Amino acid sequence: MNTHPQTETGSETSKARLRLWLRLLKSSRGVEAELRDRLRRDFGATLPRFDVMAALDRFEAGLKMSALSGVLRVSNGNVTGIVDRLAEDGLVVRVPVPGDRRATTVRLTRKGREEFARQAAAHETWIDELLHDFSADEAETLAARFDALAHREDNA
Repeated sequence: MNTHPQTETGSETSKARLRLWLRLLKSSRGVEAELRDRLRRDFGATLPRFDVMAALDRFEAGLKMSALSGVLRVSNGNVTGIVDRLAEDGLVVRVPVPGDRRATTVRLTRKGREEFARQAAAHETWIDELLHDFSADEAETLAARFDALAHREDNA
C-alpha cells in the first residue's frame, strides 16, 4: 500500500517537488559559499572549524572525539585534523578520559569560547542578512516543515 500520495514518477506533484529540491540545493549552496567566504575573510576560519566549535559550545564538559564526530555526522578522521589546528591555536584542549588510555575529551578553552561567541554573533547577523526576505512567520513555518521531514527520515 502506498502511504505517500502523489509520488508517482512523472506526475505534476512529483515534478514540482523535484524543482523544489533543486532550488533548495542551489540556495543552500549559495548561502554556504557566502558563509565560507565571510568566515575566511573576517576570522581566518573555515566552516568546518566553526561547526566543531559550535558543537563543543553546546557541551561545556566537552565531547569524546567519537561523540563529536557523531554530532557533526562526519568521520573521526575529518574531525581530528580540525581539532589539532584548534588545539594549536589554543581554542580547544584535549583531556584524557580516566580509565581509557586511548580516549580524550575535547572542550573549548576560555579563549575558544570567546572566539566562538564572536564568530557566532557574526554568523547570526550574516544569516539574518542573507535570509532577510523571509518574515519570522515564514521562517518558523519552513523550519517546522524541514524539522518534520528530518524527523521522518531519522525514523525511517
